[in-house]
Amino acid sequence: MAEKKEKLPRQKMPEQPPEVRRRNFKEVPLGYTPELAMKEASRCLQCKKPACREGCPVGVDIPGFIKFIREGQFDKAIRKIWEKNSLPAICGRVCPQEAQCEGNCVLGKKGEPVAIGNLERFAADYEREHGSGELPPKAPPTGKKVAVIGSGPSGLTVAGDLILKGHEVTVFEAFHKGGGVLVYGIPEFRLPKDIVAAELKNLERLGVKFEYNVVVGKTITIDELFEQGYDAIYIGVGAGLPRFLNIPGENLVGIYSANEYLTRANLMKAYLFPEYDTPIAKGKNVVVIGAGNVAMDSARTAMRLGADSVKIVYRRSREEMPARLAEIHHAEEEGIEFHLLTNPIEFLGDDEGRVRGMRCIKMELGEPDESGRRRPVPIEGSEFEMECDLVVISVGAGANPVLTKATEGLELNKWGYIVADPETGKTKKKGVWAGGDIVTGQATVILAAGAGRKASDSIHQYLTWGW
Repeated sequence: MAEKKEKLPRQKMPEQPPEVRRRNFKEVPLGYTPELAMKEASRCLQCKKPACREGCPVGVDIPGFIKFIREGQFDKAIRKIWEKNSLPAICGRVCPQEAQCEGNCVLGKKGEPVAIGNLERFAADYEREHGSGELPPKAPPTGKKVAVIGSGPSGLTVAGDLILKGHEVTVFEAFHKGGGVLVYGIPEFRLPKDIVAAELKNLERLGVKFEYNVVVGKTITIDELFEQGYDAIYIGVGAGLPRFLNIPGENLVGIYSANEYLTRANLMKAYLFPEYDTPIAKGKNVVVIGAGNVAMDSARTAMRLGADSVKIVYRRSREEMPARLAEIHHAEEEGIEFHLLTNPIEFLGDDEGRVRGMRCIKMELGEPDESGRRRPVPIEGSEFEMECDLVVISVGAGANPVLTKATEGLELNKWGYIVADPETGKTKKKGVWAGGDIVTGQATVILAAGAGRKASDSIHQYLTWGW
């Protein structure tokens, strides 16, 4: 039986052609048709002990929802996913499936794994476009109030879980729109804003309240939220403090952090200029430093904003690049150049203080460092210059101290992240939980959602039985 199913190849999702999409902000993959989805779902072996499920940070019943798709019962498929994941349209698009569920798929040992992410996306999109709009059932009201700080993936997961358990939930968001990194960080061509808006709308329909333009730690403190009658608080503020290289010339005009560059382009809609009058520098000769998903997003955004040439500069080799394979593949298809084993050592400016180039040095890989990746070592005498008129620095982000400095009783580690129990999200401060990037440092959407899931279970237990 297994042999017969493996003969059916993995169904490719149709995509915009590279030469067209590299100049527009529309979504790249176009989605499965019902026929393609059912065909792909038929490849699933329905394992008795599904390893794919073990690879999912929120524990979705993967064979269960795939079986419903195979049978054409799309309404049941999405409801099966919702039992564990309240953000399937998002996770289906941006999860690193190859390292998680699909990485564990038995079919992947000899051929290609089932396209679990594509099927999850299909189920969510089908429900949004053709579904009944029926919401999951809610428990009776408990009279307990929960404040969620931050409306990124971990905060939204906590809100979605606890509202269904009968608690009152209010989400406090510093920006004027909900979604956190999903709206300010991930570009339109990878995660359309209306998808995130639809997920937020579902939470509002369930009864979650959203308070925007509230910076907890400045507008209001955590202790003041307790005074206002909140019984439990979840901190999911992400890691939004940009990191820089600290090399000469970094203050020249035309050098952005990826955080600012993507926030301007995405949340503030600079890509729709002049309809939205958000200024953003549009270089002709753009360099992006780093090779994670954020770097790929920045490079592909620069290409769409009209650059003639976009280069990714990374100090390690291709094997160490942290970005998803799909993002690297899409970037290459769109004409983005990769300059590997290359490290910037100085930015060069013109007479007006604008960046005109970058002095680099070639690297070679030495012994592994604490991250397990081989440490790059400079090659003496290999310096060279690279021309550029716009630079985006994408080498990670740190913990913003606004909230943590204003909150007594939270324990922080040496990097300024909140110390929280990895199994429950509990912090050292009674009634306060934390999860996502503010605990782990910059990670993925689904890991943040997984942290939110564990915390919501723990918060529910606390509200029911006590600390």
